[in-house]
Amino acid sequence: MQLTAEIEAIRDGVGDPDRLVGEFRRAALLVPFADGPDGGLMSAVSGGIRWIYAFTDEEALARFAEARGEAGREWEFLSVLGARLVDAVVPMADGPAGVAVNVADGEGAMFFPPVAGIVPDANAVDLADRGEAA
Repeated sequence: MQLTAEIEAIRDGVGDPDRLVGEFRRAALLVPFADGPDGGLMSAVSGGIRWIYAFTDEEALARFAEARGEAGREWEFLSVLGARLVDAVVPMADGPAGVAVNVADGEGAMFFPPVAGIVPDANAVDLADRGEAA
C-alpha cells in the first residue's frame, strides 16, 4: 500500500500504525532544500522539535509552495527513502527531529515524531525521558 493510502487509512481509523511506519520507511520522499546561507534540508522548529519537510510527490510539494506563496520559484529537492531520513538525517540534527509529510495537505498530512520505533533509539525523546537512550 502506498504511504498516502496508509495515511488516509489511519485518519479513517482503520489503519495499522506499524504498517504506516513501514510504508513511510519504504517511500521515496521529496525533501526540498532550504534557501539561505545555511542550506541543508528545509525544516521548521515547533515545540522544541525540528520537523524535516517531506512530500510524497511533486503535487504535494507544489501545494506546499502555493501555501507559502512561493509557487512561482523553482524548488530544488532531494529524493530519499523515509528510512534514510530517520536513520541517517535525524541523528545529524541538533536536538530532537522528526519528519512532517505533506504538511500543506490538512488531513492528508502525517507527522513522524522522534520516538522509539520511528527514529533510532539514541534519538528517541521518549526513551531519553526515561534515561534509556544512549
